[in-house]
Amino acid sequence: MAPKDINAFNDELRELHISGQWQYEDLLEKAIHGPRPKGEPYIWKWNNVYPKLVQACDALPESYTARRSLLFDNPGLQAHGTTHTLLMGIQIIKPGEIAWAHRHTMAAIRFVIQGNRNAYTVVDGEVCPMEDYDLILTPQWTWHDHHNPTDRTTIWLDALDVPLIRSLNAPFYEPYAGNRVQPVRLHESEYLQLRAGPVRPTWEKPKKENFPMRYRWKEIESKLKALAKEPGSPYDGASIEYVNPIAGRSTLSTLSCWIQMLRPGERTQRHRHTSSAAYFVVQGEGTTLVGEKALQWERHDCFVIPNWLWHEHANASKTEEAILFSVNDIPVLSAFGLYREQPENSLRAFEAPVVPVPAPK
Repeated sequence: MAPKDINAFNDELRELHISGQWQYEDLLEKAIHGPRPKGEPYIWKWNNVYPKLVQACDALPESYTARRSLLFDNPGLQAHGTTHTLLMGIQIIKPGEIAWAHRHTMAAIRFVIQGNRNAYTVVDGEVCPMEDYDLILTPQWTWHDHHNPTDRTTIWLDALDVPLIRSLNAPFYEPYAGNRVQPVRLHESEYLQLRAGPVRPTWEKPKKENFPMRYRWKEIESKLKALAKEPGSPYDGASIEYVNPIAGRSTLSTLSCWIQMLRPGERTQRHRHTSSAAYFVVQGEGTTLVGEKALQWERHDCFVIPNWLWHEHANASKTEEAILFSVNDIPVLSAFGLYREQPENSLRAFEAPVVPVPAPK
């Protein structure tokens, strides 16, 4: 039998919706060098974003029919997202407004930019006050609505795993039936958050996932400043992770939140990892070099580092700390054994621990 022409054979297979693995050998060869980064490094400057938030209040005069949220789309991605797994944006509600109750399979976090002890988010009936730089979790499939009974606007950072959930084709959404708001638990003794501290009732089995949680900035900031006296990570400075206080795992099953301090004049070493991350500048100014692109940031700017791109951070001030809040997709990669990190001085990527690596003494 005469040998079959490979191109003709490929055409025959294609008609049957079949393909030969030999057609993808070039992709396997490229994988020797690791993944191609998804998206571009990019920065959204606060002095551009904030005026648009103000204008959004005029364009959408009320918050009942649509969320007044500006979402950050990465210019290097065809699909909607800040990275290929994360979506970040900034939301605003005017005095006296309520952002209606709903739930969805997308997990979300709220990092408060401009808050007030009287503004709050309700998560599964638990009231979470929204003070400046507090972190509030709205885990997947938890009811949540936002309330602003104060006389000034409330602004917060949203971060969700929307691109990931869409890629898995598992998005579900449900508005709260018959009302814009959900009922609030009347007694603090009912709150799951009360059980997430160093003590909990002995007669109950604790819920370990998807419960309401508020991380108070006053507590986080004091811990960050105390831990900043340690050497920290050579790649991320004094960086700490917001953890699930019961299970001890990442913030959420698909999202991990970090807060990091770059001490005066600190410049980190270059590295890259298979995770992607989106950042918000809490305070300070500096530069993050991502690949060959320098992202110069200052207070309340947002920027993105796609996966598998070399990057380093530098604090521009010799006298003041810089603080960065970030959200990453490390939990997803770690769950599948796909988290890899590569320092600049290493020729090989290794499966790095999630905890920061101490600097050599």
